Amino acid sequence: MKLTSSALPRPVIGAGRAAIRGYGMATSWLRGGPDFLLIGGKRAGSTSLYFALLDHPRIMPLFPSARWLPKDNHTKGVHYFDSHHDRGRAWYRSHFPASSARAGKLVGEGSPYYLFHPLAAERAARETPDARILLVVRDPVERAFSHYRERRREHAEPLETFEEALAAESRRLAGEEERIVADLGYRSYAHEQLSYRAQGEYAPHLRRWLKYFPAEQVHVLVAEEFYADPQRACDGVAECLGLDPAPLSAEARRPRNAAPSSKLLPATREELSRHYAPFNEDLAGLLNRELPW
Repeated sequence: MKLTSSALPRPVIGAGRAAIRGYGMATSWLRGGPDFLLIGGKRAGSTSLYFALLDHPRIMPLFPSARWLPKDNHTKGVHYFDSHHDRGRAWYRSHFPASSARAGKLVGEGSPYYLFHPLAAERAARETPDARILLVVRDPVERAFSHYRERRREHAEPLETFEEALAAESRRLAGEEERIVADLGYRSYAHEQLSYRAQGEYAPHLRRWLKYFPAEQVHVLVAEEFYADPQRACDGVAECLGLDPAPLSAEARRPRNAAPSSKLLPATREELSRHYAPFNEDLAGLLNRELPW
């Protein structure tokens, strides 16, 4: 019988995780890095894509597998290239299976903050230049509203309306990116979690990644198309990764982190649509395709 996290005392769980991480770091020289990075976007479906990809017989999870831990799901990512870069390469490599255990299989990790973080692309290019870069983009209006509702559900956003949060965003983010760049140990909650409008301005964020990774290593999916036909979307990712397509199970097709529906005020939708229009046009040009929003 598999243990769950609720079945063990917190000190036991903490000690076990520390021991596993210590072992991983001690053997980090035996562990390769990521074959692919899933860089976002936040509330755009990257978690659903990651778990769908794990259904492929030649893609394996991070170390340790959830089978060996009292947890329900595999770990998607560790925020190394955004928030935990100061922990060092040995710590990062400790999350990957030993090279001998891969046996021709691929391993990747992801953070929805990688796309938006001002230093993540440069760091990733320096340490994992051969990794494939995967990005999911979603209607930025819907993404922004979903992002806000997630923060409210987590009791991490004190402002009671989306409109208030949008109005406060420029003040909240003022100087934060500059401080992140200047102080490598600084973590900005506002920049990562309260940037509802800014994180949907995809084109300049993607262009930063394209500055460091050639276009042939970058694969962009549209969330609405992924959810409409996950098999076709995952087949496209498999091709990007140099893998043969594989059928998805019913479990792999299940959306992850889905949120209850809620109505966005028409005036707010209209204002955001106007705001995002030039960014969407820029993104369509970058991708050389039409977008469904």
